[in-house]
Amino acid sequence: MRAMKMYGNWRSAAAFRVRMALNLKCIACEEIFIDLDAGDQHKPEFRTINPQGAVPALFDGDGPPLTQSLAILDYLEETHPEVPLLPQNPRERARARSLAQLVACDTHPLYVPRVRNFLMENYGLSRERMLEFLRNAFTTGLGVLETRLAQEPGTSRFCQGDAISHADLCLVSLWVGTGIFGIPTEPYPTVKRIAEACLSVEAIARAHPLRQPGAPS
Repeated sequence: MRAMKMYGNWRSAAAFRVRMALNLKCIACEEIFIDLDAGDQHKPEFRTINPQGAVPALFDGDGPPLTQSLAILDYLEETHPEVPLLPQNPRERARARSLAQLVACDTHPLYVPRVRNFLMENYGLSRERMLEFLRNAFTTGLGVLETRLAQEPGTSRFCQGDAISHADLCLVSLWVGTGIFGIPTEPYPTVKRIAEACLSVEAIARAHPLRQPGAPS
C-alpha cells in the first residue's frame, strides 16, 4: 500500500489536526512543506492542487486531494476505523463533532493569515489592532469551550469520555496556538487539563507544530 502524501505547514492548525490523527492511527504519510510566509500557497502549481490555496491537502491513492481538516478526519475515520477517534454512541459522536466544529469552523477561521492580512491591507488595521482581533477570536472560542467542557456531563479525561476524539484534536490545535500568539490561559483550566492530557500522548506530542520541519528552533 502506498503511503499517503500531505501538503502542510508547521504552523497550520488544520494540518496539525490531521497530523495527530495520522499518528494516532499509525498511518504512514509523507508531509511536503508549503512555505506560507513565502507565498508558496499562491503559486500556480499549488493552486492546481488546492484552488483555495490552503493546507492541508491529502493524497491517498488516485484521484484529487482531500482538503478541509474535518473532512479529512472523517475520511480517515471511515477508511481506518481500527483506532476510532469518534464515539460509537450517536449522541456522544454528535457532541464530539460539535466541540470540534466550535474550534475548526467558528474560531480558527477568524485568525488565519489570509484574514489577518486582509484586515491590515484593506481596512488599514494596525498590527496591534489586528492582534486585538486575533486575541478576541481565541478568547471567545476558549471561553465557550471551557464553559461547555466544565458543565456538560460528557466531559471526562478527554472532551468526550476517556478516549481521544476529533474534539480533542481540535482543542489541542487551538491550545497550542495560545503559546504561539501569547494568549493568557489561566481562565481555561478544563481546556488546559484536557490539552495537557492529550499532549502527554506520544503520537500527539510528535505532531506538535514546533517539532515539524520549518518551525523555529
